[in-house]
This record gives sequence, C-alpha cells and structure tokens, in this order.
Amino acid sequence: MTRERIVLTGQDESPHSTAAQRVVRARSLKLESHREDHLENDSEKQDARFLRTDKRIPVRRGPLATKAGGRLKAACKLLVLAGILTSLAALAYGYGKQSPRFLINSSDHIVIAGVRNASRDEVMHIVGDVIGRNLFFVSLDDRRAQLERIPWIESARVMRLLPDRIVVDITERMPVAFVQIGNRINLIDAGGVLLGPPASRETRFSFPVIHGITETEPLSTRAALMKVYNRLIRELGPANTRQVSEADLSDPEDVKAVVDDAGGTVLIHLGASDFLERYNLYAAHIGEWRRQFQKVQSVDLRYEGQIVVNPDGVEKSEDRESVRKSDRGHRQARRSRKRRK
Repeated sequence: MTRERIVLTGQDESPHSTAAQRVVRARSLKLESHREDHLENDSEKQDARFLRTDKRIPVRRGPLATKAGGRLKAACKLLVLAGILTSLAALAYGYGKQSPRFLINSSDHIVIAGVRNASRDEVMHIVGDVIGRNLFFVSLDDRRAQLERIPWIESARVMRLLPDRIVVDITERMPVAFVQIGNRINLIDAGGVLLGPPASRETRFSFPVIHGITETEPLSTRAALMKVYNRLIRELGPANTRQVSEADLSDPEDVKAVVDDAGGTVLIHLGASDFLERYNLYAAHIGEWRRQFQKVQSVDLRYEGQIVVNPDGVEKSEDRESVRKSDRGHRQARRSRKRRK
C-alpha cells in the first residue's frame, strides 16, 4: 500500500519541482506510512485480545482443595462398593434361608467324634434337635454349652460342614482315681470333677480308691485335695503306685496310703511331704518289722528320726515296748546314714 502511494505521488510530481521539495515530500510520505503501520499494528493487537490463545494457562490448585476432592472420590467408591456388597449379602442370605440344600434331614448328617466313656445317647439328645432345621439357623454355642455340662466332657466343638452337616468333636476328661462317696464308688479326674460310671460296662480302670472327699463339697475344695493326691502319685511313680490300693485325704497334713503286698495290708502315714523318701523307708524295713511284730497293721513315718509301728490302737504292753525299741533302732540307723552322707 505504501509503495503504491509513492508511485502515484511520483506521477503527480512536476518536473519543475526542486530537489528540496522532493525530499520534503518523500519524508512526509514516509512519516505517513509509519503512522499507518503503527495504527494497523495497534488494531491487530486489539483484535488479538478477543481471540482464544492456543496455549493453556495452568491454574494452581491449593492442597486443601486437592485433598477434599480425593476424599470425596474415595468416599463415593466406598459407598458404591458397600452397596454392591450389601446386595450380594442380601441375595446370599435369602438363598441360604430358603434353599433345601442346607436342611439337616436326618441323624446321618450329624457326625460325633471323640466319645468313648461319655454316653453317646446323651450327646445325641442334645444335638439331635437340629434335625429338620436349616444349617445356618442352628446355635452352635448353645449346643456346646449344653454338651460341656455332661461330667465326662471337658470341652466340645460344634461346627457346620456345608451344605447340610453338623460336626461335634468331644474331648473327654481323664479319670485318675476312684472315690468313695457314701456307699457309692465314682471315678474322679485330676481337677476333682466326679465323672460317674463310664457308658460302656466293658471299660475297666485300675486306680486307688480315695477317701475323704464328699459330694457336697464345692469343686474348689475337691480340686485342692486332688492336687495333694496328684503329687502323691507323681512322687511315688508307677511302680510304687501299683502297690497302693487306697488313699485317705481327709487330713491333708497326714496323707495316708493303704499298701497291699505279699505280706498283707499296711496303712502308712506319709505326712504332707517327702512321700517317696518315706515310702522307700517303709519298703526297706517292712520285712524287719514283720519279723519283729506279730502283725504290722500301720506305720507312722511323719516324724523326723522316729518311726512308730502300729500306732493306731496297740493293745498289748509288749507291743508298745517293741514299738519304742524299734523307734530307737531306726533313729540310730537314720543318724548313721546321715553321718555317712
């Protein structure tokens, strides 16, 4: 556009114009051209303000807004997941409640394990009421608690086995002795629980008979007495325990044991401790006492350095004299053993 103006203006120039006029006219045309270019640039800049730029301007978000948005998204996901799980649980509950696959139809669907001495009929009476019921609507804890009230049962586990079975796993108590209560003989375990007779009449046990325990005593009292008995049996060992037929726990400070051997039956006073040492002393000298006394009925070993033979009702005076002599002899033997040690 500028060049065209210059050419046109040059066509109007007079050949008679001076050089100075032509210079002035050229400068004015040049200024006018610069002014028009400047106006065109300003116009283009103003138009550019109303056009979208190609480059996006980044916007900084604050940390609070970012965390809030993340938490909101996580909460929405959790709500959706919870809704899905709830729907699935409702469907599964309805199916488990109504489906005949989960009905316990007969006693063949009840498995009982671990029952030996307890009554199987008594166990079945407790768990047999689940027949005809839905597997998922049987209270396992109630059955377990009822089973553990049976004296022979120490613990019980009641489990569901899909789709339609109940499994009962029994742990029975172990008897350790007979106990005489009144005119009856019962079995008793190490904790003082009275067990009653085993379910099978063919089952046989060989234990000493305990005296000094009553049925009216609380379980804690029986348990304390059984601790004394357990310690007695543990210290004596299996070989010596086979010679013991009875144990009297009526006085825990004077535990008495009835020993049966080839020479007869002897009641031994063992005190409250050192059961094995005192029993070995009896076993070492019983032959000598039987040669010395007409009949050895009891031996008291409770006193240090003193042994009393037949202290439970000696009638003859010569027997009493023999007891005193025996005491002196055994005291001397005890002192000599100590000096050798």
